[in-house]
Amino acid sequence: MASKDPVRVCITGAAGQIGYSLVYMVAKGEIFGSNQPIILSLLDITPMMGVLDGVKMELTDCSFNLLQQVIISDNPEVAFADINAALLVGAFPRKEGMERKDLLKANVKIFEAHGKALDKVARKDVKVVVVGNPANTNALICSHFAPSIPKRQFSALTRLDLNRSTAQLALKSHVSVCDVSNAIIWGNHSATQFPDAKHATLMGNQHTM
Repeated sequence: MASKDPVRVCITGAAGQIGYSLVYMVAKGEIFGSNQPIILSLLDITPMMGVLDGVKMELTDCSFNLLQQVIISDNPEVAFADINAALLVGAFPRKEGMERKDLLKANVKIFEAHGKALDKVARKDVKVVVVGNPANTNALICSHFAPSIPKRQFSALTRLDLNRSTAQLALKSHVSVCDVSNAIIWGNHSATQFPDAKHATLMGNQHTM
């Protein structure tokens, strides 16, 4: 194996379906590269630690060449220690009848705690991707409570909404999605989100949508 220093990656909500899928993508080199050694840190709530222990055993059984170590914890300060990248998947799930504002209230404490822990123990060049919805606001909360980490290093994963916007523009214009560029979405993954087609181009040419 190459002598590159390992990248420390934390995945939160790692016992859930999305986190579980990401764990293997990272371990196999599909995200950080096929020659990049990985130290994987998995974070979840205390009741899920038994599941996380099972995930760790599965990873050990797989004998991934890139995977140097697996850390599991229910403590953000342990899981985020000296990490290079954080994939914040874990969030309070939206339940039947919940509005986005209710979901936000439930997630504030989670992402406040994550932000404080990142600020305290993560590397200052850490890259943070927030997946848990409402992703934009959760990313803002997390970055607010991690003032020593530059804001530009926080991202919110709203690609699904951009893909939907691009697909709708393509359908309306009777072209392939490959022909649509520069579509923009504003706001959270919610009823207040605004798809902006003003700057979109079709086959390289700007059109009024």
